[in-house]
Amino acid sequence: MVELELTDFDADQRLLAMPGVSLVIFTSVGCASCRFAREQLPRLDLAVDRLCWIDAGNNGGVVERYQVFHLPALFLVRDGEFFGALKSRLTGTELNEAVGRALMKTAEELP
Repeated sequence: MVELELTDFDADQRLLAMPGVSLVIFTSVGCASCRFAREQLPRLDLAVDRLCWIDAGNNGGVVERYQVFHLPALFLVRDGEFFGALKSRLTGTELNEAVGRALMKTAEELP
């Protein structure tokens, strides 16, 4: 699975341009749950094309636009369209179910 690091400077442009399904994950170095997510998510068989990591501590602009209040925070983007936040435990089955539910919603513009 492809993993990318996004920042305030390139997140919007790259998410708009990438085809397929991107799981956008906001994390922070000091967050134990975030470290768990960083370790586990790449190992799971997820129904996404890529994982897009954003360090919340260094990218306040994109954190504000996505209204991130807790970490890790997961959002879904497909073909440049925003499908909202994912609320799920960090297991393959539950995340894939959350992805499926999110993709049935009406897409919005990126925040």
